[in-house]
Amino acid sequence: MKKMITVLVVLLIFSCNSSKDDKKEIKIEPTIEIVEPPILNLEQANKLAHLPLHCINTEYPNRLSQTLGGDEDLKSPTELHPAFYGCFDWHSSVHGHWSLVSLLKSFPNIDNADVIKQKLLNNISKQNIESEVAYFYGKHNKSYERTYGWAWLLKLAEELHTWDDETARQLESNLQPLTNLIVGKYIEFLPKLNYPQRVGTHTNTAFSLSFAYDYAEALNHDELKHAIKARALYFYKHDKSCPITWEPSGSDFLSPCLEEAALMKRLLDSVDFKAWLDSFLPQLKDVNFNLEVGIVSDRTDGHLVHLDGVNFSRAWSLYKIAEGLPEYKHLENIANIHINYSLPAIFGDRYEGGHWLGSFAIYALNSAREWLI
Repeated sequence: MKKMITVLVVLLIFSCNSSKDDKKEIKIEPTIEIVEPPILNLEQANKLAHLPLHCINTEYPNRLSQTLGGDEDLKSPTELHPAFYGCFDWHSSVHGHWSLVSLLKSFPNIDNADVIKQKLLNNISKQNIESEVAYFYGKHNKSYERTYGWAWLLKLAEELHTWDDETARQLESNLQPLTNLIVGKYIEFLPKLNYPQRVGTHTNTAFSLSFAYDYAEALNHDELKHAIKARALYFYKHDKSCPITWEPSGSDFLSPCLEEAALMKRLLDSVDFKAWLDSFLPQLKDVNFNLEVGIVSDRTDGHLVHLDGVNFSRAWSLYKIAEGLPEYKHLENIANIHINYSLPAIFGDRYEGGHWLGSFAIYALNSAREWLI
């Protein structure tokens, strides 16, 4: 899939001090690797669909991230989370379902489309979602999956809302009570959050706000949009000189600097955003800017494989930052390199990455496709 094109470089030839041999020194600039944008086609979609299909109804292994209030809380994953019990943890199950919806929406002729739709209907049933809502009302569960799982739930709701299909209408209706609950939780929580979380893992605030804002935009939910924009500007408007050279940390799957920039791109007009970005990440404007991929040394390690995730999430952030801004077009190539490094490695029987990385790959590939349109 990956096709490399080597860019010719200019040879800078200059004369040294005159001598008997009239020697000349040649300096060769490093070549720039140009990578074609990755394409999400039907063949890729069929391969990617196998990842969530393999795990959305796989109960074990399972990490519940649960606070136990008593013996009555000791229940199986399917009892606690009848809709989203698979794929190792709740949030991975949610974005595994998002993956299937996204693929069906883009490729109606995907293999086993009817089987996939039925699995979605079985899991995201009205009764199952009622049980999921009830879980959040438990005494010890008020902050459950805050805010990473919340963000993916709204991304799933957004994908259903924008999918013109009868199955989508049924799924959206079934999911609505949980969607409403999460929207309300955002609106209640954001004014209380005095400081953002600037990390490369689940609790990254900018990532969560970006996905929630996408949902609010798609459904024209003004109250949620205003809540997100007010808090994001309070957190980030005066940020400068983000230390991107510190990234990534050893188990990051998000880029704190790039996620923040991608969020601000959503919230500011182009003039204000470019001024903000010049102060926040001035190096991005340099056409020679480079960002080494996150290198994965052991894909059987559930934490080290996170770095494949950072490659996909960096890519979707870079596409967003450069969207509609010709002076940042060179960032597209960096995004392409990041996707192409990690994409071949996510297929296979390694559950450590297979239970979640497909979603990251699909979202990155969707972002690449939007860039090309």
